[in-house]
Amino acid sequence: MRILLQACRHCCSLTSFSCAAGAAFTANCGGGPWRRLRVLAAQYLSTSTTASTILPWEAPSRETLLRTIDVAFKDGNVDEALRAFGNYKSLHGLPEPRVLNGIIVSLSYTSSRRWLQRAYDLVLSVYQCNTNLLNSSSLMRLALALARDQMPVPASAVLRIILESGKLPDADMLNMVFLHMLKSQVGSYLAADVLAQTCECFLDQISDRRQLKKLDPIKNNVTLFNMILESCVNFKCIIRAQKIMELMSLVGVVADVNTMAVASRVCEMVGQRDELMTMKGSIDSFSSLPLFQQCQHFYDSLLSLQFSGNDMDAAADLVMNLHRQRNSCGNDAQKQGMIQIGSGNLKSGYRIMFDPTKLDKGFVLDIKNQSGLVVPISGNLVPSEKALAKLIVGCVKAEKLGALSSFCIALHKEELKGISASDVINACIQMGWLHAAHDILDALELAETPVGVGTYMSLLRAYENEHKPEEFNGLLQQIQKIASTMDEFHTSPSFTIKDIAKIVKDEMPQTKSSLLSSLVEETEHYNPGDHLTFEFNNSILFFCKAKMMEDALGTYKCMREQNIRPNLHTFCHILCGYSSLSMYREITILWGEIKRRLEYREISVDGDLLDCLVLEFLKGGYFSRVMEVISYMTTHQIYCDKWKYRQVFLKLHKNLYRNLNSLHDKTEAQSKRIDDVRAFRSWAGIE
Repeated sequence: MRILLQACRHCCSLTSFSCAAGAAFTANCGGGPWRRLRVLAAQYLSTSTTASTILPWEAPSRETLLRTIDVAFKDGNVDEALRAFGNYKSLHGLPEPRVLNGIIVSLSYTSSRRWLQRAYDLVLSVYQCNTNLLNSSSLMRLALALARDQMPVPASAVLRIILESGKLPDADMLNMVFLHMLKSQVGSYLAADVLAQTCECFLDQISDRRQLKKLDPIKNNVTLFNMILESCVNFKCIIRAQKIMELMSLVGVVADVNTMAVASRVCEMVGQRDELMTMKGSIDSFSSLPLFQQCQHFYDSLLSLQFSGNDMDAAADLVMNLHRQRNSCGNDAQKQGMIQIGSGNLKSGYRIMFDPTKLDKGFVLDIKNQSGLVVPISGNLVPSEKALAKLIVGCVKAEKLGALSSFCIALHKEELKGISASDVINACIQMGWLHAAHDILDALELAETPVGVGTYMSLLRAYENEHKPEEFNGLLQQIQKIASTMDEFHTSPSFTIKDIAKIVKDEMPQTKSSLLSSLVEETEHYNPGDHLTFEFNNSILFFCKAKMMEDALGTYKCMREQNIRPNLHTFCHILCGYSSLSMYREITILWGEIKRRLEYREISVDGDLLDCLVLEFLKGGYFSRVMEVISYMTTHQIYCDKWKYRQVFLKLHKNLYRNLNSLHDKTEAQSKRIDDVRAFRSWAGIE
């Protein structure tokens, strides 16, 4: 009764009824004081519901709501727990960090994507209000849950919130988060960016190299970098891969042998042959059995680059070295090796030291990225049939038969197993390269390297089938001169050319080379223009790394004058060169060239390149170009990292045109720029 009376008094004081209305109400209620009080309470409740307020005596206490949240989560009643949390927030604001982070962790352990999304939304709302309420440990658990459920965008956002709070993510947890994120292309992009941001954030804060100890948990976890680099190779992220390797050098990561293998793949993808040649000196000195798989990746990449550059002399030497190393690998695996990024003669070059005794056995190298040029046989690394086919095709097409002849001579002199000079010549004969086969025979003859009579007979038969009597008769005379040295011919002084011709027709069966199918395939894919493009790109890359952009552009101009088509690598190298010198205006001109090439489908659409363009235009304040590239990415369904672009904008242009309507006397260019800034703010969700 006392409570109802208090309610009535409270109600009257709030609603200020008129005396007349009160009198009419009392007259109509006639039924005793209890009834009148009950009606007053009902009227108060109805008005309070409209005003979305709660009666003072009905409002749950903090302790009651916190207890409800705790019990509901323990019982698995997520709906009830979140309802109680909503009530608490509306009545008392955000709870203390312990409660808030407990809710995040509890939601992280659910298997429902719906609740994970609610947890992420909660984190974002708290992040906008007060980041100090968030605990990095609970955020890491949420990031792992989101990544495991293949939600890489929210997972990366949570990791970035941790970084922006000035804290370093737990390295072991970060390993697991990346492991799940790297399963998709978008996740791979984001993981690489998060790792780069982790290194850059702490490098920016460090004024003394002794403070680098803060990065020890990340620096000592080389598997993090290996995972990201391998994903960059899988998804062809040229720019991101180079950036990660440079950061490894700046942070001081001591790489392991897995890094050596993955870095060789990166160099192959980028086209950095000189860097691999620098690494080769270290690799050759400790190619022992524990490094067997890693060495396979390295030599496979190096041989691939030799073929890409059409350097057949170097390719032939490498193939021979692989044959020589059989059962003769070194065991000096104690000294450190070096991975050179950029020329060793340039001040702008980077170096990563790697320890050959350091190996994370939990990291498994992906073999699908291998070119298949080097294969393990009986515990040895040997060139595959595909590599031999590439060597033969390259030498014949480039008319570098001297390198192929020297290779065949060395095969015989060093008694190397696997392939013989006769195999090479017979393969050329079967491909119809008769003059090449004859030139190799002449070189072997001059070097006094014996060749079986069957090889001569095969070439003789081929000349006859091709109706080349002059070459046929010339080879007959050549055979007659050296017949006495051939074991197959138990000759006498009466042996004549007629006898040889009879052997060709009647006695010598033609054998097929196992190389034939590989040669046919490699011939179909051989394109001399690709080799020229590779060489020009290699020069452009060198000049860009050295920040000699005039020379790089001169090389590019020469490339166009010779009608050699640039590819994606060409523009990536030039863009990175401009970026290193903050030449934003030149990047706008480059974007025009890239657009034309994309329009005519001369280069493929690449998310890595477009992402870098957006960042550079943001840094330079070219918002019209920013929106143009973003529109292009959206049209081609390429992921736009809105979080990253927003943070770059806020860092560099936070107060740019803060009051967009304050400028009254505006030129047309200023109005257009303001519209572009407004468009970006709207797209990025910046108020």
